[in-house]
Amino acid sequence: MRARRSRAVSLLVTSVVLTGFLIPGADARSEGGEALSGPEAVAVVEPAAVDLDEIPAEPPVRPRPPAGRELFGADCDTVIEGSQVSATCLNSYPETDLLRLHVECDRWWDVDADSAAVALAPAGRIELTSRCWKEVRSAWVTHQRP
Repeated sequence: MRARRSRAVSLLVTSVVLTGFLIPGADARSEGGEALSGPEAVAVVEPAAVDLDEIPAEPPVRPRPPAGRELFGADCDTVIEGSQVSATCLNSYPETDLLRLHVECDRWWDVDADSAAVALAPAGRIELTSRCWKEVRSAWVTHQRP
């Protein structure tokens, strides 16, 4: 929401008036150099005149929205059952998606698996499977444009 010019002017005038009340009382001294207090310390403040043309224009509050991202990438559900991994993917976008299933095995001696890239056409469905000898630590699917 942009601030109105009248609001900016009223904030400016208010700050000038408040400053005018504070500074003369803080600096009021008698002719001998002693600080004055009470009614003697009050100074007369003249009203401030503000020229509206001198107030700079405010920048826009919201930046421009970024360009819309292209939608890409099949939706995949990955299931791990013991040492077996399966990923079911559905491509609901108008571009072909190259999919790879990656499996990281839990045991240090068990070889991790990365499948070859499989092309999934628009509106297509595919199931990718892989396995470890023992337990599976993690599994995920990567997407790539052809």
